Amino acid sequence: MSSIYEKYGLKQVINASGRMTILGVSTPTADVVETVKYGLNHYFEMKDLVDKTGAYIAGLLGAENAVVVSCASAGIAQSVAAVIVKDDRWLLDNLHAAALTVPHEIVLPKGHNVNFGAPVGTMVALGGGRLVEAGYANECTPEQLAAAISPQTAAVMYIKSHHCVQKSHLSVEQAAAVARQHNVPLIVDAAAEEDLQRYYQQGADLVIYSGAKAIEGPTSGLVVGRHQYVEWVKRQSAGIGRAMKVGKEGILGLTQAIENYLTREKESGAQMVEKMTTFIDNLNGLKGVSARVVWDAAGRDIARAEIHFDEAKIGQTTGDLVQALKNGATAIYFRGYKANEGIVEADVRSVTAEQLNTIFINIQALITGEK
Repeated sequence: MSSIYEKYGLKQVINASGRMTILGVSTPTADVVETVKYGLNHYFEMKDLVDKTGAYIAGLLGAENAVVVSCASAGIAQSVAAVIVKDDRWLLDNLHAAALTVPHEIVLPKGHNVNFGAPVGTMVALGGGRLVEAGYANECTPEQLAAAISPQTAAVMYIKSHHCVQKSHLSVEQAAAVARQHNVPLIVDAAAEEDLQRYYQQGADLVIYSGAKAIEGPTSGLVVGRHQYVEWVKRQSAGIGRAMKVGKEGILGLTQAIENYLTREKESGAQMVEKMTTFIDNLNGLKGVSARVVWDAAGRDIARAEIHFDEAKIGQTTGDLVQALKNGATAIYFRGYKANEGIVEADVRSVTAEQLNTIFINIQALITGEK
């Protein structure tokens, strides 16, 4: 509603960057919003709500257990704490102060030690863990992962994300096999992934998702996995999870969003290509600009428009152009991971054809100087 923008002096946003936290991630459907409203306006026994919605979600996904958490980052921290603390009541209360003698190292492929908006290592540390890197930035084999495991290892962690190095790294299935061989659990952070069953089926003991990204629920997270491990995650509500608690409205909203997600028809990569074709053609008509379709680096069925700026011809740096688009009357955001190479990407999942034309007009004006 425009009055909210006006009331607080906020800029409207065209989100061509994808499901990003800095822009509020996604926009839930009307029935999810209604479910959130219902949750806000009613009381529940919270433990009962957590347990029964978790069991319901687990049934939908064919998993042993599930729990809704406040966000995917909280899911990482609470999962790490869960595999360290387990059933230890004293440690649950004293994780913040104890000199840990129990296994507390979390082994992670070096190429997965990324900053997704905050460092993975920060979330591990919040859960009481110490990050141990396996392999190299450009290579991690099952043997290299196994070599990093010691008697102090509490879990292996795998980050499934476009942020991570993709080449020469072992798969989730291979990581699960290594974890089983060493009798430690595998935690998979799949925050933005679209398949809510694959990684559990491939052998992960705990899998973490963002509730607001692919699922398009309210701000929340989801942890699914083996029964006992999820129960240990739930116990953290009396430990570090107290500072990360999710409200009744978030629990119910995400549960509804998951149900919707499993039944609704999703926009395909081919449909995204069709949506952006005119946009790409228009960009290719600008001097110093070339655009093409590219596909998601992590293998998801997501097509994006890659836009390359010849900085010598357009007379400005890509970084300056991208900043100018953010600073406009309507803030326009791209995926800018390759801006230093003169390249940005437009993610069209949350953008209409009309908004794509607005983006083109703004780029044209910045390059040509014409309003």
